[in-house]
Amino acid sequence: MLENVQLQDVLVLDIETVSQQAQFADLDADWQELWAKKSAHLQHADDNPALMYDRAAIYAEFGKIICIGLGIYHVIDGQVHLKVKTIHGHDEKALLLEFAELLNKHFNQTEKHKLLAHNGKEFDFPYLSRRLLINGIALPKILDTAGKKPWEIQHLDTMELWKFGDYKSYTSLNVLAKCFGIPSPKEDLDGSLVGPIYWQNKDLERIANYCKKDIITTAQIFMKYKQMEVIPESFIKISE
Repeated sequence: MLENVQLQDVLVLDIETVSQQAQFADLDADWQELWAKKSAHLQHADDNPALMYDRAAIYAEFGKIICIGLGIYHVIDGQVHLKVKTIHGHDEKALLLEFAELLNKHFNQTEKHKLLAHNGKEFDFPYLSRRLLINGIALPKILDTAGKKPWEIQHLDTMELWKFGDYKSYTSLNVLAKCFGIPSPKEDLDGSLVGPIYWQNKDLERIANYCKKDIITTAQIFMKYKQMEVIPESFIKISE
């Protein structure tokens, strides 16, 4: 039950991902063949795998993480505060090592600590786990789900919680923000533009700022789920 979840035990997450290379032609022959086979089975597939390559970012085998957004709740004198930061860079292994160290040090009590993301169970949590292993990094306990029963996995998902058992459709973060009267996180860009902004402009700071907005929105929606007031802007600290 959400009323039993202590906010200070929750780490809010969001990741931004891009394809392994800027374009299909930059892949070696093996990866080109593997992507051609993968893309042929995708919905609305095109005969030309190069034209489908912008979708590689959403698959952990063909993409990489360039930014991890983090939100940490603090309760001070009864008022909820939120600290927001990102770990971002061109070196995926370096940012994943920093992220794993944070989990191992501060979110290592799997009986109480929880990870929270929007569509996290379908995307963020498995993607992070796969990229950690691909980079030769041991899974932190809170991400290691092998052999665990569903109720032992301490992952919260604002999209799954919104379904209430209904599995007919995807509900975006933007839609939920509008429902709850929370400012939209998509004012500057949306996920479809992350790849072009990264590969064409290398503008990691713009992507990181977008990621921070998603973190704030997810954190505020969770406050609404818990029947609590949203966190005032003055109590949100955003690290540069």
